[in-house]
Amino acid sequence: MAVDEECKVKFMELKTKRNYRFIVFKIDEKKMKIAVDRIGQPDDKYDDFTASLPPNECRYAVYDFDFITAENCNKSKIFFIAWSPDTSKVRSKMLYASSKDKFKRELDGIQVELQATEPSEISLDIVKGRAL
Repeated sequence: MAVDEECKVKFMELKTKRNYRFIVFKIDEKKMKIAVDRIGQPDDKYDDFTASLPPNECRYAVYDFDFITAENCNKSKIFFIAWSPDTSKVRSKMLYASSKDKFKRELDGIQVELQATEPSEISLDIVKGRAL
């Protein structure tokens, strides 16, 4: 599976410049290539991110999560999310599952990985819990 160069460029901008809150990626099955699907602006909220994930299609996403530690320090962690809803096509689920590890290796700097088949599996409480 090829990875569009824009995926790496946008991820580096998220990681180093914090230009984006999140990036959603999709597999173009005709070109057999992973490409950028949507980008979230720095002031977008977590609800904007979850709303950008289609209910019946698989996606990969990265989310730059800001939080405050118990010691009152501002921190940030980059989450990789493999979104594979139960209602998506079997072929799509297989394609995303088989490409995930290779794609993740292309994005250097991911700190936490989540896999989700329904919105409750990537709720804000779960993300907060994994960040701390």
